[in-house]
Amino acid sequence: MSELPADLTVADRADLGRFELRRGDELLAFADYTVHDDVVVMPHTVTLPAHRGEGNAARVVSFALGEIRRSGRRVDPQCWFVAQYVADHPEFHDLRAG
Repeated sequence: MSELPADLTVADRADLGRFELRRGDELLAFADYTVHDDVVVMPHTVTLPAHRGEGNAARVVSFALGEIRRSGRRVDPQCWFVAQYVADHPEFHDLRAG
C-alpha cells in the first residue's frame, strides 16, 4: 500500500493488542491481534462507521503486516478481511503461517 496521507498515523498499541489508524485523536480503524510464539493471530478488523469506504481497513492491515514482517513473525489471518488482503497482495504471501 502507498504511504499514508500526512494527516493519518498508524501505531502498534501492544497494550491493547491492536494496530490503530488515527487522524489526530480520532480513531478511524483498528486490527486486533494476539501473539503466539512466532505467529501473530489477527482475528478482527474494524473501521468505524463514519470512516468506511475510505480504504482505512487496508491502511491499518498493510501497516500491521509490515510490522509483522519486521518482527520476523508470521501471520494467521483469522479475520476475513486480513485473509483477503494477504491473498490479494503477493508481497505478503510469504508471511502466512502454516
